[in-house]
Amino acid sequence: MLGENFGVKKNQTINRRMFIIGAAKFIVFTGIIARLFSLQITDNKRYLTLSDKNRLREWRLPPIRGEFLDYFGNIIAGNLKIYQLHVIPEEVEDFKYLMVRLKEILNLSNGEFEKIIRQKNKQKSWETIIISKNLTWEQFTKVNYFLHDLIGAKPVLSVSRNYPFNESYTHVLGYVSEASEKDILNNEIIKSKHVPGLKVGKTGLEKTFENELIGTNGIQRYEVNAYGKRISQLDHAEGLSGKTIQLTIDTEIQKLCNELLKNIAGSISIMDIYTGEIVAMQSSPSFDPNLFLFGINQDDWQLIINNPLKPLVNKTLSGLYSPGSTFKPIVALSALENGIIDENFKVNCKGKIEMYGQTYHCWKKRGHGVVNLKSAMKQSCDTYFYEIARKLGVDRLKETSLKFGLGEKVLDETFSNEKKGLIPDTQWKKNNLGKGWVIGETLITGIGQGYTQTTPLQLCQMTAQLANGGFKIYPKIIMEENPKTVEDIKLIMDKNAKYLDEKNNGLQEASELLGFLNKKKYGRLFKNSKNIELVQKAMFASTNEVRGTSYSSRIEDPKYQFAGKTGTSQVRRITKAARELDLNTSEIPYNERDHALYIAFGPYKNPRYALSIVVEHGGSGSSTAAPIAKKLFKLIVDRHEFREQTRIEKAIKI
Repeated sequence: MLGENFGVKKNQTINRRMFIIGAAKFIVFTGIIARLFSLQITDNKRYLTLSDKNRLREWRLPPIRGEFLDYFGNIIAGNLKIYQLHVIPEEVEDFKYLMVRLKEILNLSNGEFEKIIRQKNKQKSWETIIISKNLTWEQFTKVNYFLHDLIGAKPVLSVSRNYPFNESYTHVLGYVSEASEKDILNNEIIKSKHVPGLKVGKTGLEKTFENELIGTNGIQRYEVNAYGKRISQLDHAEGLSGKTIQLTIDTEIQKLCNELLKNIAGSISIMDIYTGEIVAMQSSPSFDPNLFLFGINQDDWQLIINNPLKPLVNKTLSGLYSPGSTFKPIVALSALENGIIDENFKVNCKGKIEMYGQTYHCWKKRGHGVVNLKSAMKQSCDTYFYEIARKLGVDRLKETSLKFGLGEKVLDETFSNEKKGLIPDTQWKKNNLGKGWVIGETLITGIGQGYTQTTPLQLCQMTAQLANGGFKIYPKIIMEENPKTVEDIKLIMDKNAKYLDEKNNGLQEASELLGFLNKKKYGRLFKNSKNIELVQKAMFASTNEVRGTSYSSRIEDPKYQFAGKTGTSQVRRITKAARELDLNTSEIPYNERDHALYIAFGPYKNPRYALSIVVEHGGSGSSTAAPIAKKLFKLIVDRHEFREQTRIEKAIKI
């Protein structure tokens, strides 16, 4: 009985265990089948998408940058095909041997060689190493000649920025270089389009118009393995090039400006007196922006930053100078406009004047004798302008100066490095220096010294507005899509001028009328047009009549004839001992020499262009700056016909 019971219990136990095992197997298989159904049927699309994401990869290509053109459509900043050498380590049989051969073929320095080795050790074996970002044609052909012995090396054709006119446009266009962390963090567009090696604008217009120039990324789609290695290319989509931007500058005139300022620290600005188009804007010394494209080497960088003439400074926009005697036309106009003097007002210049125990010298020791407005401007008599400044006062002088563009940015925010300068008045000194204004400061302000600081471009705008008859203009360096013609601008100016008749007929109060006109486009900056004419004639005499300070730089041919005003800006206080020595410029240490300035407009009979020239530590404006203007005006006038023809062609296309 015991044996039978034991056998029954044993069978029951076995059956129970078999049932449990069978049930477990059923549940497991049911779960597997259910999961497979879910994966293959229910979640099919989801996992297919995830699988493709793992299998397919997109690589963004650097966007193609937009171009800059000059007024005539010539490319002044474009894109150039360049040759590079890439290496994928896993495709190399013997990396050490390959690198030794490339070092010999490309003449790689030890530093470059070690940098490549470090890069190889940091990245994955199938990722590309750029051995050279810009091979010369000779290097490229040499690599191709030995390519059979350079297994794993791949010569590649790429695109990079190119500045064909080298240093002629550096301070206008700026330059591009590889995007820094700061560039990426501060600009969302750069961040969204960033790829390794992306080059962005660092200075000048390249930086200002970065968002328009940058373009869109091209896309390459590849199939990759589980480790992310590319297996095959599936698709390629070209990116869109950035915007093309056209400037108002004439390259031929810009190049001449660069040549005339060779080995000189200074600036030249040239402007259309009606449209405000900047025809040339050169700061010197300059540097070749192409040096920065692939990373400037240490030697070139040291030459630039250690140059005492400061090539990194845009002197046209950032350079602040006392205007010297180039300020005298505005002083004269302000005195005329405020009824302080008329054209017959005379002063007896004896070479100096005494006031409150202080002596104020004229540049001519023995004086100019009795001078009126015209002769004082012609000979740049300081004593005459001391006297009219004293009568005028610095506050009224500032009001006129601001009207003509001094003390304000000329191109608004087009250039981040443009400075405003300073036109002082009594309130300015009290607010900034905590002291009251004194009469002696008014005198030296009257000859463009003291606290007064202007940029060369401001002096050019001031001259342009004197030349066009005293009307406000709107300087620009970027071509507008539908610009006003010169004829349209002159018509607007003539309409504004007609309001003078209403004033003269007593229809409106003068102050109300002038306030209204100043708010109008191309508004009138004067009260009486005769005052503008007097200043223009005085500037003509300064250049074209005997004893004029720039008489030696005159052009007698009416086609090229121009009117101007020289200026000599002191950079140090002249002591009594130094005045008695009367040293030549060459005998004075360079940094203590005066700056040489010149402003001019021409052709005189039918003016169209204005210019300003500043030569740092050039000594005298008459001997250094004015001769440069003589060379420039011949080309400016000769190029005018081409400029007008191009303007007409553009108008027809529109």
